[in-house]
Amino acid sequence: MLDLVKLAQQLPDIGQHLSREAQAVQRRLAAAQTLWTAAVNRQADLVDQMHRHGDRLAFAVPQPHQPLASYPTVSPASPVHTVIATDGSQIAPSHHEIAYCYLINVGRVVLPYGQGCAPLLDSLPEVVFKSEDLAISRPWGIATEDWMGYRRTVAEALALADLGAVVSQRGRSSPMLALVDGSLIYWFLESLPEPARDLILGPILAAWEQLRQQQIPLVGYLSASRSAETMNFLRLAACPFAAPDCQQHCGASPDKAPCGRFLPLRDATFWATQLAPGQCSPFWRSGAPMVERYGDQAIYFCYLHVGSEVARLEMPAWVVADADRCQQVLAMVLAQVQKGYGYPVSLAEAHNLAVVRGSDRARFFLLLEQEMVRAGLTNIGASSKETRKRGSIA
Repeated sequence: MLDLVKLAQQLPDIGQHLSREAQAVQRRLAAAQTLWTAAVNRQADLVDQMHRHGDRLAFAVPQPHQPLASYPTVSPASPVHTVIATDGSQIAPSHHEIAYCYLINVGRVVLPYGQGCAPLLDSLPEVVFKSEDLAISRPWGIATEDWMGYRRTVAEALALADLGAVVSQRGRSSPMLALVDGSLIYWFLESLPEPARDLILGPILAAWEQLRQQQIPLVGYLSASRSAETMNFLRLAACPFAAPDCQQHCGASPDKAPCGRFLPLRDATFWATQLAPGQCSPFWRSGAPMVERYGDQAIYFCYLHVGSEVARLEMPAWVVADADRCQQVLAMVLAQVQKGYGYPVSLAEAHNLAVVRGSDRARFFLLLEQEMVRAGLTNIGASSKETRKRGSIA
């Protein structure tokens, strides 16, 4: 039980700390805005430095795809279009339950606008229970719980591609958009061994390719993004050396490097000062090392002021390559946020369909117990610890 009296005694310290942080953010913003003005005037020079000295930098720098001073206003979306989305949830495996297994549940949404069609709102559950599937990640030192999360990411991508195929087979003439919640840059893959990485990334890229063949643009929507990629580009403008070389000039004290005087500062915080509602930042090609493994599906990103916040949008190179399609994508994303009162309605619905609540978990294990009894198994039950926790008298 949470002791609110003891908790309340700590809150003044938190308030004072946050006040000091807010003042520090304003100072960082002022420095970043000065650097941004310089970067706009030196864009070609900074991009050239990035290409010539990028292997000497201690941080990943994105490449601008458009003029830095370009803040286009997004046009209204076509009244006739279709949005598909997926999101996932899970029941984690536990040795205290009646059986060691896990469940992945993917919520699926198809929202056709202006077409007189009913939406699709459902979910696809998958139970993983075979010992070879549960233990597949252990030779690589990856916990089953972590592997379950990775498999959920794959399941979301595959379900999205399947949805696109179903809608395309019905015949369509209106624009389409495929939305996922979160980043398309899977940072967790960097720490995985090569065979494990291939098992995760391979099916995802194949699903994206399927969407490309169906001409369905894919977008990853990030609310409250913590990324600082465009701030890394400003570090080039802040570097006082003619040839940036982090190891040579600042290796002994990278935390005190002159290029980092405005850090830590998030991209979203900076772009909130540059964009008006409905405006979009320039597009950038991500400099994340993992993106090099994506082949011709390298990730581009931009920041869109959706009114309630500045959201980060990520999409494969083939989406950005078509300027007209890219503008349609931005318009449909903004329309989704407006329909969802601050967050894309399709992603919110996909989440609600995917989420596994406590009552769902209880029903799942009840069904599993009944099936085990029918199979002739005996001595079925949760561990004493789990049973005691469920029946606590506190």
